[in-house]
Amino acid sequence: MTTNQVWNNYSTDLKQFIISKVKDTTIADDILQDTFIKIHTKLHTLKDLKKLKSWTFSIARNSIMDYYNSRNLVFDLPELETDFEIENQNHTEKDCLQGILKTLPKKYRDPLFLSDIKGVKQTEISKILNLPLPTVKSQVQRARKLIAQGFMDCCGYIINDKGVLQGELKDKKDCKICNH
Repeated sequence: MTTNQVWNNYSTDLKQFIISKVKDTTIADDILQDTFIKIHTKLHTLKDLKKLKSWTFSIARNSIMDYYNSRNLVFDLPELETDFEIENQNHTEKDCLQGILKTLPKKYRDPLFLSDIKGVKQTEISKILNLPLPTVKSQVQRARKLIAQGFMDCCGYIINDKGVLQGELKDKKDCKICNH
């Protein structure tokens, strides 16, 4: 697989992912460029092409974290929760996610937060939480599945044939998690 093929297959999804995290298309373009420079220089190290998509998103996530870290912008779960609570009265995925995260057991929430929000490598999480690496990996995966299940339970989302969570938000009054 060439970098050009990776670009053709994933650049649109990666850009949407990056924009969802930085909320600025100019910054997102810079991060996307940085992501593809890393992809180009490391593509030869990928041993399993089945993991290409998740690998590219990991690189994008790390590039986003590099952006935040380079500007000394730090965010953690309590700040994230505050942002959710100050949101206007429109019902958003953030409302659902906040409710889902509150119900997520701590043993899953902590590794997920470190991995997917802070961008810490799972080997480091293993050391931080003093857990075996396989345990950390399974807890992160289980947390992701619980979040997906939460969206399915909350707003009736489904997982399509490609394994992607999809659906439309219900009105807040019909939402099983946000309405409580």
